Amino acid sequence: MSQSSDVTTPEMATTRTGRTTPGSPTGDPDATPRRRRLVAPYLFVSPAALLFLAFSLVPIVIAVTLSFQETASLGDGEWVGFDNFETMTGDGLLRTALLNTLVFTVGTVPTAMLIGLGLAVALNRPLPGRSLLRAAFFVPMVAAGVVVGVVMSWIFNGDYGVLNNFLQVFGLERVPWLTSPSIAMFTLIAVVVWTRIGFCMVIYMGALQSVPSELQEAAAIDGASPWTRFRRVTWPLLGPTTSILVILNVVFSIQAFDVIYVMTGGGPGFSTTVLIQYVFRSAFADARMGYAAALGLLLVAILLVFTLLRQRANRRAEELL
Repeated sequence: MSQSSDVTTPEMATTRTGRTTPGSPTGDPDATPRRRRLVAPYLFVSPAALLFLAFSLVPIVIAVTLSFQETASLGDGEWVGFDNFETMTGDGLLRTALLNTLVFTVGTVPTAMLIGLGLAVALNRPLPGRSLLRAAFFVPMVAAGVVVGVVMSWIFNGDYGVLNNFLQVFGLERVPWLTSPSIAMFTLIAVVVWTRIGFCMVIYMGALQSVPSELQEAAAIDGASPWTRFRRVTWPLLGPTTSILVILNVVFSIQAFDVIYVMTGGGPGFSTTVLIQYVFRSAFADARMGYAAALGLLLVAILLVFTLLRQRANRRAEELL
């Protein structure tokens, strides 16, 4: 009578419990590639994550901590709780900075957008030297803010500035462009608008090129004038782009620092001190790091509101497209 015997080959060396016998292969041959596929995304993301941790998250935590302290340096300070935030409610200079920020924003945003739209409409047509004109209007946008501030300080200098020398050629008096509290803010607005119109022009030009030409031709056949075609056909289709540009320009204006710092330093007096300039002055001129951190959180909160509005405008634009 023959007895049945089990023959175990290397391919059948796994027991019923799922374990591998000592003489069997080492398991699933796809395990190592699978582990690599799982680890690879984290390896690619890790440099950006480390940079975010070092230059964004850690400074935010430090700023929040400083906002509850009273310190004149980056060292240890005295814990004061919400005193810095209570101080903001009665700070007259903060109200002045907020008002200056509002004036600066209202002066730069609609002006830059209006001029940019006009240039986009004009340069969207076949004109000689159109590419050169587009580049000329866009160059100020890519120039460094410090460079723009230095050049404009020479041009608007009250004593030897190019603009005042030009005015004297026609017998006009010198204008204190940067030293008069009633004129300095409007000078800054003019400079920032000059740097911003190229950006608005390019964005509007891209939107104009996406407007269906059939709609324009149909309106022209119906006898609509160029202004009527723009007002009734083109402008409504530019609505999503305009919404996004408004929010972007508001954020740019609230964050404007380099041009103001180089040209006026927030002066004369506090006539051109905007919120971000006041944060800088509180931290490094008045040595109130804790209060400056609290002001910085206020600035972040304002920017966060407009960032959320920008995201909402982006979603609306995508829905309309």
